[in-house]
Amino acid sequence: MGMSVGGGGDEDEVVSAINTTPLVDVMLVLLIIFLITIPVATHSVKVQLPKDADTPSKIRPGNITLAVTADGTAYWNETPIKGSADLLARLEKVAVLKPQPQIMIRGDASAKYEAVGKLVAICQEAGIYHVDFITEQPHS
Repeated sequence: MGMSVGGGGDEDEVVSAINTTPLVDVMLVLLIIFLITIPVATHSVKVQLPKDADTPSKIRPGNITLAVTADGTAYWNETPIKGSADLLARLEKVAVLKPQPQIMIRGDASAKYEAVGKLVAICQEAGIYHVDFITEQPHS
């Protein structure tokens, strides 16, 4: 008669208990990481944002309207612009005037942002310091 040391005798017996200790350890580590990183994400640099001035621009006879169509064609008032060099030459002529005429950009809603961005960049290169954008009021 032998003495059995240990469990129930069958070595192929399946243990149905789940060891949750590693799961709890991982969850606690994740909780600590989230608690440390959340305060960092909520802080931001203090800046004073511009206020929305919802006042329409005054249209004066000397104002220049630059328009961009959906296909990217640019216009000086109603005259097509031949290229970037042509626009730059025209803007440099009006940039030396005192006071500078108001430059207003009208971009088609389906025009690429790049076409409008090029107009703004050329205005900046020519020395124009005030550029307005013409928009429509949203329909309510």
